[in-house]
Order: sequence, then C-alpha cells, then structure tokens
Amino acid sequence: MSNAHLKPAVAALSGAALAVSAGGAVAAWEVNMPQGVTEISRTVYDLHMLIFWICVVIGIVVFGAMFYSIVKHRKSKGHQAAQFHESTTVEVLWTLVPFLILVGMAIPATKTLIAMEDTSNADMTIKVTGYQWKWHYDYMDEGIGFFSNLATSRAAIENRAEKGEHYLLDVDNPIVVPVNKKIRFLVTANDVIHAFWVPDLAMKKDAIPGFVNELWTRIDEPGVYRGQCAELCGKDHGFMPIVVVAMEEPKYLDWVAEQKAAREAEMLASDQEWGKSDLMARGEKIYNTNCAACHQANGEGMGSVFPAIKGSAVATGSIQGHIDLVMNGVQGTAMAAYGPQLGDVDLAAVLTYQRNAFGNDTGDVIQPTDIKAAR
Repeated sequence: MSNAHLKPAVAALSGAALAVSAGGAVAAWEVNMPQGVTEISRTVYDLHMLIFWICVVIGIVVFGAMFYSIVKHRKSKGHQAAQFHESTTVEVLWTLVPFLILVGMAIPATKTLIAMEDTSNADMTIKVTGYQWKWHYDYMDEGIGFFSNLATSRAAIENRAEKGEHYLLDVDNPIVVPVNKKIRFLVTANDVIHAFWVPDLAMKKDAIPGFVNELWTRIDEPGVYRGQCAELCGKDHGFMPIVVVAMEEPKYLDWVAEQKAAREAEMLASDQEWGKSDLMARGEKIYNTNCAACHQANGEGMGSVFPAIKGSAVATGSIQGHIDLVMNGVQGTAMAAYGPQLGDVDLAAVLTYQRNAFGNDTGDVIQPTDIKAAR
C-alpha cells in the first residue's frame, strides 16, 4: 500500500484516539468512557458503571468458586468427583439467579433508552446532513444553515506543518446552541452512511441517505464539545469532525443575528461584479477546503479516480461545461454536485481559481451572476 493510501487511514486512527479526550486534546491514559456534560450522558455513565460492577461481582463469585474448587478439591488431595445429576434445586437456582440479575439490569437500561429517544417538547430543531466529507447544519426554527468543514490544514495532515492542539477535531463553522434548552437533531445523509457522534453529549446516530433519525440533548454548561463521524464513509472518513459550541442564550441570539446578517451580505455580494484577484484569493480557500482532498493541493489529482485539474480539458475548455460539471457533479463517480453546497460567490471563485491556477492560465473570470444564470 502506498503512502498516499496510508495517510487517510493513519489520520482516521489518530482522530479516533484524540476524540476520547474531553475537548479533543491529548489526555492522560484513560480506559473509561467520559461522564459528559448532560443529564443523559451522566445517566449513561452511571448505567455503564452499574453494569460494570455487576459483571465484576459475577466474575469474582464464579471464578472464585472455580479456583477454590480446583485447589481445595483436587484429585492429588484424595478427593473424588461427586456423582449427581438432575438436581432440581441447582436447576432452579442457575435459572432464577441469572434471570433476576438480567431484570435488575434491564430496568434502568430501558428507562435510559426511552429517555434518550424522547425528542418531544424540544425548544429548537437542527437538521444534520452528512456529506463526503463534511456536515451541513440547518436551523429549522431560525432559517439559517451552513456547511461545517475540517479546519486542519492539508499541510498539517501531510506532515508539512505542525499539528495543532485540536488536530483533525476543529472546524470552520461549529454548531452553536444555547445552554439549558432541549435541542432536537434530525440526522440524515446526502450520499453514503455517516454517523453523528459527540461523546460528551452522549449523542450517536447513523446518518443514512433517504432516512431521518432523531436524537436530542440539553447542555447544562457553556463549552466546546467535539466529536467525529463514527462510520467508515470513504477515504476522508477521519476528516469530518463535529464541534458543538454551547453558550448562554443572549450570546446565542447575537450569533443568530450575525448569521442572518452574513447571509444577507452574501446575497448582495452575489449581484456584484468581482475582480479577478479577489476571486482567486477566495477561490484558493474554497478549493483547499472542498477540492484538495481528492484533486490534491497542487491540482495533480490521484490517478483516474480523482483526475487532475492541472492542464485538464475541463478546466481549460468550455466555461459552461466546467460550470455544469462542478455544479451538478458526475453521476456514478466520487465527483459530488457542489451547486447545492456552495453559494454563487464561492462557486464563481473556485471555478475562476481552477481555470487560472496550476499553470492553466486561461485568463477567464467567472462572475457570481454567471452562476446565478446557470442555476
């Protein structure tokens, strides 16, 4: 296996190891699950510890009886094996005792599972959609939505730059929620099966195309809580983290107002004419976030599966054909449709960048109005 194929696997394993620590930083050696910061997460932890200690006691009793019998009643001391069968008392005991133990474990477990699935009377709803390899969050009550991408640079992933504290566990746009509010999540996927997992919040649900799962949380204290996709969803599976920022309600309302203002500004910007240098600068950022994972930062691609953009017939040929391919994707391939994912300005910027970077130098400038017309 080549180094290029090993890197995503190693990164995924590194991300999984980091995720077990609260906040995502490298922690001291721990073997237990986190207690979390929600009532449900603490209930899950308490249930886990209850079952653990029940198993410990059972293990001590069973293996203690075995070792005692082996040592004290061994043949070398003159003991003879007892000859008996069909003991009604023994049959009743070894049926009744495990039954009572299982019932004692099932009652609190069932209560916890029912509580985890009760999404009724939520204060707000967020729709979560998994993409290869990013998340989209749609605030159903606020009318805002955005994509959340990995913030770790490709240089750090490829060991060309120093890795930060939250390596593979930081994003450009986190989920922002208020504390002390019941938040309902609707979880689905756009392409393949993903899994939405935040350990500190005791949240984990599969994101399945064409199907909507539900889960909820209520966070007690402000903070930053990190998770990851927990389903093997492709080559960059380890590169789609989840970051939840919980804040007091006044700050949350300010954040909502900022998001709405930014959305309005983006709509105004899509009607303006942009200069080539501005589009190139913005396009490079969009390319590195959305395209470099497959086509590489230098545009040289990876074989026939992820073709090169450098010198390609698409990036140097028909502008309309290039726009159509990026907006609508290529069915049956890994090339996703970016029309629903990126705004007019971002699409214009990344297309302009692709047509003028990597030595393509076509001189073409694609405006947001061109994208709007193509939609």
